[in-house]
Amino acid sequence: MELQSTEHPACLYLVATPIGNLEDITLRALRILKEVDQIACEDTRHTQKLLNHYGIQKPLISYHEHNELTRAPELVLAMEQGAQIALVSDAGVPLVSDPGYRLVTLSLRHHLPVVPIPGPSALLAALSASGLPNDEFLFAGFLPARSGERRRALERLRIEDRTIIFYEAPHRIEETLTEALEILGDRPACLAREVTKLHEEFRRDSLSGLLASLAGKPARGEITLLVGPVPVEERSAQRDSAQSLADRVDELRYQAKLDRKEALKLAAKERGITKRAAYQELHLESPNPDESLE
Repeated sequence: MELQSTEHPACLYLVATPIGNLEDITLRALRILKEVDQIACEDTRHTQKLLNHYGIQKPLISYHEHNELTRAPELVLAMEQGAQIALVSDAGVPLVSDPGYRLVTLSLRHHLPVVPIPGPSALLAALSASGLPNDEFLFAGFLPARSGERRRALERLRIEDRTIIFYEAPHRIEETLTEALEILGDRPACLAREVTKLHEEFRRDSLSGLLASLAGKPARGEITLLVGPVPVEERSAQRDSAQSLADRVDELRYQAKLDRKEALKLAAKERGITKRAAYQELHLESPNPDESLE
């Protein structure tokens, strides 16, 4: 099949780059990087190593979360003047837990073509080798760094019946596993570390088993954490308690002719929990519950 040259005289290319092994780059990605006028990247020094490996010489411009507010308009202006720009992240697919969204949306607003150049992805590589169900999955990115916010994020995933994928920093992985075990239950899980790199490692166990394994051998490097679906036998019970409280309150209001406060009190009694606990659970379902419940 004949390789195409760049299709657009002015264009933003989203080029996936290796997540570790420099051989994991497509022929199309190499061609695009050779043909564009400029390459926007998170860390110019990091990207330069990749370009040097393949003998590519192109002007580099930094584009990261701290300068994208001003850099995005600059790049759009360059494209409006006919430039072809490639956006790369330090590793993997641009915009997936990496900066670039502002540049993409601004380019589209100015009717500039945005073309993905697919390639390596840490989350897909980890999923494929995890041994966990992969017909459906949820990518949740990085969990919040603060414990309270992280716990609330995990609570929202408590009845998730798909494999959940997170990125996590090594210094937070033990805290995340501890809270995931407490909130999600002891599900099958996989900790993928340094995927495609020299010290690649997959730890496949339950959440409690993974947590125990860190006591003797802490995880270092880039981490992808995968958590299996909630077991089928637990799904109905969890869905009843976590999802339908608001529906039950509404049902009691209209069928028993109760006001919202009394309906919540009765729904809490049915579940054997305090009214305060019921209010907190309702607050998780809806960030703006009726003020009259307080």
